[in-house]
Amino acid sequence: MPPRAKRSADGQGLWSTLGRHQLGAVAATAVDFAVMIALVEGLRVSPVTGTVVGASVGAVTNFFLGRAWVFRRHSGHWAAQGSRYAAVAAASAGWNALGEHLVYDVAGIQYMVARVFVSIAVSLLWNFPMQRRFVFRDGGAG
Repeated sequence: MPPRAKRSADGQGLWSTLGRHQLGAVAATAVDFAVMIALVEGLRVSPVTGTVVGASVGAVTNFFLGRAWVFRRHSGHWAAQGSRYAAVAAASAGWNALGEHLVYDVAGIQYMVARVFVSIAVSLLWNFPMQRRFVFRDGGAG
């Protein structure tokens, strides 16, 4: 029998939190991709630039979802959370841009396929752990 998921101080299990995080990420990614596609296809900016702008707009969407619904940290100092989130989101935008460069520019994979692959990897390996442990962490720090 697998071990039970560890619960945080407010009773949220790791797996249910990860599930909400992924649903929130899908919503934020829809915003992200819509902006990126509009910029790349409509304004003819480069896919890497479109990725940075799209990821930034998606990050704002994701912050509000994370605070209110995913991690349920809607009380406390939103500015402190926002500052931590901005640092994590800036790094996330960098990871996404680097990934898009490597997978699209270097490997020659179609930009949307590259973006989907890179965004999933960044979400699971960077965004979720950093948001859970740093941005929206348990305790009175924000």
